[in-house]
Amino acid sequence: MKVKKIPMRTCVVTKEKCEKKDLIRVVRTPEGEICIDETGKKNGKGAYLKLDNEVIEKAKKNNALARALGVEIPDSIYEELKNLIK
Repeated sequence: MKVKKIPMRTCVVTKEKCEKKDLIRVVRTPEGEICIDETGKKNGKGAYLKLDNEVIEKAKKNNALARALGVEIPDSIYEELKNLIK
């Protein structure tokens, strides 16, 4: 029987490799808007974060998400991420 491959992605804050389902993707669309991609399939440049309040706070504090996507991240995105964890 064939073993199914599990997609692995790297968190932009912790640099830890995790299964794709354990991370949340934030996308910069071709139009330049920032959104949270819960499906993991939206078009655009994506960056992954672990679903953890500490990781989201670190991403906001040291601009890891902004550096990964190349644009400023509005505070509303961080608030949405925190709400997804709850």
